[in-house]
Amino acid sequence: MTTIRFYLPLFLSLVAWQAAVTAGLAPAEMVPAPLAVFEGLWRLLRGGELLRHVGVSMYRQLAGFMLAAVIGTALGIGMARLEGVRLVFEPLLKLLYPLPKSALIPLLILWFGIGHNSKIFAIFLGCLLPVVLSVYNGSRGIPRWLVWSAQSLGTRPYRLLWKVYFPATLPDLLSGLRIGLALSFTLLVSSEFLIARAGLGFLIQSVGEMGDYAAMFAAILVVALIGFAADRLFVRLMARALRWQEP
Repeated sequence: MTTIRFYLPLFLSLVAWQAAVTAGLAPAEMVPAPLAVFEGLWRLLRGGELLRHVGVSMYRQLAGFMLAAVIGTALGIGMARLEGVRLVFEPLLKLLYPLPKSALIPLLILWFGIGHNSKIFAIFLGCLLPVVLSVYNGSRGIPRWLVWSAQSLGTRPYRLLWKVYFPATLPDLLSGLRIGLALSFTLLVSSEFLIARAGLGFLIQSVGEMGDYAAMFAAILVVALIGFAADRLFVRLMARALRWQEP
């Protein structure tokens, strides 16, 4: 029943959308009806074009996101526990945090070309900051008695990272990763809009320029569904990883 209540507004929105276009309240040539969008989706699937673009985009998104997860975790803990690391990286993070990461995409294309690397690095930069800040704040909030207790039980310094710091910052880390996951899809499509030869952003732009708005809406729908599925999967993984917090 909970699942039905969760998805019911989405279903009702589709019904209202279809009814509005059918009644002529919205121009069908500019806002295709859901049935026309599903037809456009079928055409993209049947031609095999959609799966190729999905594969390219998912490679870029996963590569950038995983790099940000690994490096961001290490950097966040390092900044919280090592004064030298914090002094070096904190000014850079404060400078980059308010800057829209999409503004760097033309510069990244100039540096890395129009291939995968520029898109991956744009996603990496966008996802890195939420992860670093979440882990940094979580690491600084670890009670000192927790570290002292582990040390008194004989935990060596190099094992504190895995035994104390990482578990204690896991809730903050996962929250930062979820924010970064959403940003990764935004930056993915934005970077593929500018200069790309493949990917979902390129597909959306190319079919839109040809006037095939049903296919364009279908490609946008695919991005939304992939992002939605990724978020739901991540929430489930968060629940499993943090089940030890349950009373």
